[in-house]
Amino acid sequence: MSNRITTLFKIEYPIIQAGMIWNSGWRLASASSNSGILGLIGAGSMYPEVLREHIQKCKKATQKPFGVNVPMLYPNIQEIMDIIVEEGVKIVFTSAGNPKTWTHWLQEKGITVVHVVSSVKFALKAQEAGVDAIVAEGFEAGGHNGRDETTTLTLIPMVKEHVRVPLIAAGGIATGKAMLATMILGADGVQIGSRFVASTESSAHQSFKDVVVSAKEGDTQLTLKELAPVRLIKNAFYNEVQALYKTTPTVEELKTLLGRGRSKKGMFEGDLEAGELEIGQVAGLIHDIKPVADIVSEIISEFESAKVNVSNL
Repeated sequence: MSNRITTLFKIEYPIIQAGMIWNSGWRLASASSNSGILGLIGAGSMYPEVLREHIQKCKKATQKPFGVNVPMLYPNIQEIMDIIVEEGVKIVFTSAGNPKTWTHWLQEKGITVVHVVSSVKFALKAQEAGVDAIVAEGFEAGGHNGRDETTTLTLIPMVKEHVRVPLIAAGGIATGKAMLATMILGADGVQIGSRFVASTESSAHQSFKDVVVSAKEGDTQLTLKELAPVRLIKNAFYNEVQALYKTTPTVEELKTLLGRGRSKKGMFEGDLEAGELEIGQVAGLIHDIKPVADIVSEIISEFESAKVNVSNL
C-alpha cells in the first residue's frame, strides 16, 4: 500500500498509532513501527529525562521509523524539543499550540513535522506554518478535543477542500472499514488511538484496559470545556464534575476539582473511580486486548475486504 503518507514516513501502511498520554510508551511505539505503521511515543505524560529513556529504548526495539507526539501546552517544552533533536528522532507530531512556534525550528534540523487540528481554521494555520502533514481529529476522539465538536465524518471533507498537504484522519477510527471510509472522504491515512490503548504493549493499567473493552455506547462524554475539552469514561470522578456543574462553578472551582495527576491516576495507576479515564467513543467497538501486530493485521485485512465490497456496490 503506497501513498503520500507511506512515502512521507517510510512505512508500509498509512496508519499512525496515536501518541497518547500514559498509554504510548516505547513498547507500544516500537511494536507499532515493527508492524508496518508509524509508532508514536506520547511525550505529554513524560518528564524530559523519562522521554529520553523511552526514545533510547524504542531505538533499540525497532529499526523502523517512529516519532514523538508533543502537546505544546506542557512545561519544559524547549528541553523536550532539544532531547528529540539530540536523540535523532526524525518525526514529531505537535498539538495544543501554535504550529508556527516549532515547525521551522524542527524542520531545519531534518525533522518531519505534523500538527493535530480540530477545525478547518486551524488546519489552514498549520498549512501556513509549513507543516509536512495535518491530522484532523473529530469530536469522537478520546482525550482532549477541539471546542467546535465537529465530527470526523464532516471534518475530513471540509479540511480536504482547503489544504494541499497530506491529510490524516483521526477520531472514531478503530477498524479497517472506518479507515476506508475516511480515506474515501479525502484522508491520505489515519491516526488510531483508542484501539491501541487496548493492546498488550500499551502502558495503560490493566484495569483501565479492561474498562475500555467493556465500554458501551454512551459510556463516554466530552466535558470540562471551560478548561480543555476532554472525552472520558463516566465514573465517580465524572459524576463529581457533573454535580459541580449544577452549582454553576467558576473556572477556578473546576480546576480545584480536577487537581493534578488525575489522568495518571486513572489510566496509568488504575484508579477507576477517582481517575480520569480518557478514551474515544469508539471504545464501544473494542472488545478484546491483543498484541499490536494482531490489531494491525486485522485492520488491514478488513480494509482490503471493505474495498472489494465497496467496488461491488
